[in-house]
Amino acid sequence: MIGTPARLVLSATLAVTGSGIFLREAPGNSIPVPITLAAAAQARGGTIKDRVRLTGKSPGNAVIRMGVDPMCGRMNAGKQVVNEQVVVSADGGLANAFVRLQGSFPRTTPPTQPVTIDQRACFYLPRVVGTQVGQTLQVRNSDPMLHNVHSLSNGTNGFNVGQPSAGMVYTFQLKQEEVMLRLKCDVHRWMTAYIGVVSHPYFAVSGTGGTFEIANVPVGTYTIQTWHERFGSLTRPVRVTAGATAIVDVPYTGEEKPPPTADARELIVPRSAVSSQ
Repeated sequence: MIGTPARLVLSATLAVTGSGIFLREAPGNSIPVPITLAAAAQARGGTIKDRVRLTGKSPGNAVIRMGVDPMCGRMNAGKQVVNEQVVVSADGGLANAFVRLQGSFPRTTPPTQPVTIDQRACFYLPRVVGTQVGQTLQVRNSDPMLHNVHSLSNGTNGFNVGQPSAGMVYTFQLKQEEVMLRLKCDVHRWMTAYIGVVSHPYFAVSGTGGTFEIANVPVGTYTIQTWHERFGSLTRPVRVTAGATAIVDVPYTGEEKPPPTADARELIVPRSAVSSQ
């Protein structure tokens, strides 16, 4: 005899199949009961999205004196290479901002897929990444020359290794939360990257147009923090509801002070003092 739907619902658990979302049958029952999309959305949480913007004038980027290393100069021949601290789209979208939710969340397993930073043409690419505590950072050397991978950690995420040839890969499991962890090359001091290490999966890095999206956020009210290497940190409140998208606009004026970690000025000179290579 099949139990009543009420008893079945109270003792069932969620299950997702290729054909839909169901409640698993309770002990002693054999018929899974479909649930509504609204209930599924409640289980999933919501989404946070919008863009990081620069409302004021961009301060521009300094030109890098690539000629201090002839091989780096040859790989960038014909280019006026700049230190891309501030990457702004035509409509003001600000790239390379690290966005995360502040607060405590249920413990989740970090992704098994590593986060990769490549050393290519004497630059770290990408410049800003986000990772979860316990996830593996992978730093690859694609240049046929010596690079040094040196993290400036305030905790246990420190390492300092040399990669003298192309194809070398260094891996490191990030041990604790750190916003932000700076990566630099002691051989080519303009080479800089930043790694946001957090204890949960609710983070993103703004793209070329300044846009970002954080999915599957538990329902609740949070503070969202945005970090940029030139303009520092901003915070905004955000309320996440089940199955909905919360829009968060993050405007920088351009008057903000650089954060203490934004020291990547060695061997960099003002644009006005350098002619095109």
